[in-house]
Amino acid sequence: MNGTALQDRPSASASWRIALPHSAAAVPVARALVRTALAELEHGADSDTAELLTAELVANAVEHTAGDTPIELVVELLPTGCQVEVHDPDPAPPGHLTQPDTRDPDPWQEHGRGLLLIRALSSSCGHRPTETGKAVWFRLPVVPPQWHPSL
Repeated sequence: MNGTALQDRPSASASWRIALPHSAAAVPVARALVRTALAELEHGADSDTAELLTAELVANAVEHTAGDTPIELVVELLPTGCQVEVHDPDPAPPGHLTQPDTRDPDPWQEHGRGLLLIRALSSSCGHRPTETGKAVWFRLPVVPPQWHPSL
């Protein structure tokens, strides 16, 4: 066989949308949804990275937006990868998501690395205004399956 053999991928997109409570309880629910979505479709995006980055987006939305309006998680699977969006009611753009912070993170602080992780581990990320606030998103590409020769 010539070229790289790829596993079958969904030819059309599949997506999930869920309202989450505006509390820390939203983080494990969001991680579980992403894990389930990627596993059920045997999607080739890196599930561990998707879960980590989703947790960062949801935690930021809960921590940095006021009120108790639910936040919304949208997971979209495409033949080329996945996109995860978190919608929140605050129209202000997230800190240093698309423009790196020129300061090094303080190694003694527990906070301040989430957006850095999203920039570093995703293939792309950003934010956009919505009718009710903003959506912050990241994309991960499909990870090619490892080739294992038959024994």
